[in-house]
Amino acid sequence: MTTLLVGGTGKTGSLLAKLIHTAGHTFLIASRLGVAPEPFKAIKFDWTDSATFENPFKADPNIDRVYLITPSVTEVLTIVKPFVDLAISKGVKRFVLLSGSQTEPGSPFIGKLHEYIVQLGVDYTVLRPTWFIENFGTMFYHSIRENNEIFSVTQSGRIPFIGADDIAKAAFDALFSEKSPNKDYYLAGPGLYSYDEVAALLSDVLGRKITHKHLTNEEEQALFQSFGVSKEHAAMLTGREARIDDGVEEAIVGTNKTITGTRTLRQFVEDNKQMWIK
Repeated sequence: MTTLLVGGTGKTGSLLAKLIHTAGHTFLIASRLGVAPEPFKAIKFDWTDSATFENPFKADPNIDRVYLITPSVTEVLTIVKPFVDLAISKGVKRFVLLSGSQTEPGSPFIGKLHEYIVQLGVDYTVLRPTWFIENFGTMFYHSIRENNEIFSVTQSGRIPFIGADDIAKAAFDALFSEKSPNKDYYLAGPGLYSYDEVAALLSDVLGRKITHKHLTNEEEQALFQSFGVSKEHAAMLTGREARIDDGVEEAIVGTNKTITGTRTLRQFVEDNKQMWIK
């Protein structure tokens, strides 16, 4: 049987593809351009064009499980539901959905899709990672390299930053476990950091002073929008980051539904420190 990776060229999907390839399982990558790194096979799939939803099943009628990365839009369920329904009609029996630590079933954005998949009665796992370690190499890349600063509205709140490779491992286990968990899991890293502590860690590894710039909610929303994020999504991200100071991310550490990764923030910074050096 075949696993379909929707978003298989992204942060977690690309790492998951390598794990599945190493394990010798058959899989197909769905990407907007229909291309993937060799030797992987890809098919064109675009959330903005529902006519492409059938492409994976035309390419491989044996798809029975799906790793699902959703589009960054407000009405996630409206866009993704037709694909989920189609996938089930084509024989898909298991979904692994990537959501977020603060996204409860039934809540806006991905939460509505989480709730819908649970109600379908198919095998499922919903992975709810905290904030990505890799954000420091993407969203914060320019500010660290050029301005020696990171920014947030979190104040002193602490986060168990999770690595994309640990998320990929959790997705692999959920896709190929003999019995589907049929539940959601938090994904957390092995260490807790405030952004002030992250700045200190960066300073130590990079050998220069990195500071944490405390933003207002309005400043951060405008910054997210400057990255191309919609106004609604920027407001959601800022609101969730502001809640970190209330301990919501720290609270997911060590619960009976938390999967703890092994990749540390320090390892990531040390392995990639050349990217922030001019």
